[in-house]
Amino acid sequence: MEPKEFFKNKSVLVVILGIYGGGAATAKWLFQNGAEVTVTDMRSEKELEESMKLFTPKERKGIRFVLGGQQEEDFSSHDIIVLGPGVPRESKYLAVAKKAGKQIENDASLFFRFVKNPVIAVTGTRGKSTTTSWIAHILSHKYGDFIPTGNNPKHAFLKELSLLKDESRPVVAEMSSWQLEYLPHAEKAPHIAVITNLTLDHLNRYQGGMEDYAGAKANIFKDQTENDFLILNADNEWTKFYLSKKPKAKLYYFSKKPLAKGKNGMFTKEGKMIFQNGKEGKEILDIKKFSETMGTHNLENLLATVLSITLFDPKFHITRKMIDSLPQIPFRQEIIFSKNGLTIVNDSAGTSPDATIAVLRRFPKNSILVTGGTDKDLEFRELAKEIKETLTPAKLILLNGSATKKLILELKKIHFFKDKKILLFETLEECTDFALGVLPQKKGTVLFSPGSASFEKFQNEFDRGGRFNAIIQSLL
Repeated sequence: MEPKEFFKNKSVLVVILGIYGGGAATAKWLFQNGAEVTVTDMRSEKELEESMKLFTPKERKGIRFVLGGQQEEDFSSHDIIVLGPGVPRESKYLAVAKKAGKQIENDASLFFRFVKNPVIAVTGTRGKSTTTSWIAHILSHKYGDFIPTGNNPKHAFLKELSLLKDESRPVVAEMSSWQLEYLPHAEKAPHIAVITNLTLDHLNRYQGGMEDYAGAKANIFKDQTENDFLILNADNEWTKFYLSKKPKAKLYYFSKKPLAKGKNGMFTKEGKMIFQNGKEGKEILDIKKFSETMGTHNLENLLATVLSITLFDPKFHITRKMIDSLPQIPFRQEIIFSKNGLTIVNDSAGTSPDATIAVLRRFPKNSILVTGGTDKDLEFRELAKEIKETLTPAKLILLNGSATKKLILELKKIHFFKDKKILLFETLEECTDFALGVLPQKKGTVLFSPGSASFEKFQNEFDRGGRFNAIIQSLL
């Protein structure tokens, strides 16, 4: 069924417009496809001024806006409720919609309801943005330039859907856990689903703990068939959980060590990337220098990338030149400055302690770490241990926040500070200025990796990353 037929004579409530206009793309697409649209947000019209500018005069006139508060009646009277990422699962308004038996969707479930193209979808705690970007980058050598969709406000699912013309052209999608929560409502599953890994994260949303979080991720393969592919990380402890869900798709794995016999997938051995399919093992690439320059975690991302493309298009030849031209991902271990012995890394999208651990392991020598932010009910014990092994108190600069306080407690437990002063600051500007002042002759590496969320001081991690870049530009 086409969207215009599906939405004919139906009323749709879009919940959360968002200060970055994430809900605008959804509302505009629904309006263009004939739905009677209402947009609601707890923020005022003044707070949402920039997002409101995204609507044309015709759309402003045709769409009903309920801003500065929400009304229970809207959740019980509309035919379909489309949720944005900031809607808590425990929302009393959402409970009203469920009690009234309303159809609940999000942009991802709507996308998969109508998309006709084959989709390669990637999720995971870490590495999903990098893997998604790299898959798209390599496939662009055959299919022309395209940008991943999904967990990206500038290239949202429904905006991408309206641009798709050639049904044979693949779509590469990054999917967060919240987007996957309603995916089984859709008509189509990803042709290739990738779960990069699962580590402790988002427990502020998933009150049932890690299994609750993992269950949301598992929706990426729930409706796959035997004609689809599921790619899992053989080295991640949560892979057993996914296998317990008895996926119907063909199973493939990636690993930094040789796969056991009977397991198909991509692994590394003696600096070579090997594709194992049945009894055969085929050398794909020489990757000896890759880990040294890009980090071990990125080796996993590369394995997942190459395996996805190999399964999607077995005749596609991946060259060394393609690997060497893989792009840096903004705010993910992004080297934003490197000159005269000074390197500065922006890892603002590293919103969990594991991400900061990965940065410290990639850049262990002569580094200063700027970290801290908003808590997501995560543990900081392992990060504290890594900091003690890697840094001295003079090279740890903390941005104050609820997560920062938890990290300080863990560091005190292992006597990291001893009699040394805790370098704690209220603003990112102060942190950055102090970090550059600590480095002798401004030689060494400044790592900005918050290891936590951003909402106490920034709009989101992208706002935080942009602010850091602006500060560096002004100081250097």
